[in-house]
Amino acid sequence: MSTPRIGLTQFIDASPEAVWTAISDLGSAAETLTGVDAIELLTDGPYDVGTRWRETRTMFGMKDTMEMEVAESTPHRSTVILSPVGDLLYRTEFTLRPRVAGGTELHMAFSAEQPPQSGLKALATSMLAGIGTRATRTAMEQDLQDIAAAARTRG
Repeated sequence: MSTPRIGLTQFIDASPEAVWTAISDLGSAAETLTGVDAIELLTDGPYDVGTRWRETRTMFGMKDTMEMEVAESTPHRSTVILSPVGDLLYRTEFTLRPRVAGGTELHMAFSAEQPPQSGLKALATSMLAGIGTRATRTAMEQDLQDIAAAARTRG
């Protein structure tokens, strides 16, 4: 079962290289993204397929830490990040498109996959889905604004 896919796009007055750096510089992510409290790198080396980290965010007044892994990476163009949590698999995608007149269009998409549910678990999941979708959209909007601000300062 899939949750609704959320997709947002942000124009950034910066090069794709600067936007990529803002996305892929995990060592600075807690400073770049206001919604992130802490990052713990689990692998060494540059941002690439297989890079793993733990990301702690505060949502609904509670801290939550999730393990993330880069599943796809095409520098300056796109990346896919996966995060398994219990029987859920969260997927975050970033796609960068240079604009002819300058700047970069950054598209961010989020989705979650989970096994089919039935009974009370299915009812509870559907009731909470709207709240989760709104909170996720708000977090994504803030992340895009933060990435834009970081990219503009980097060039």
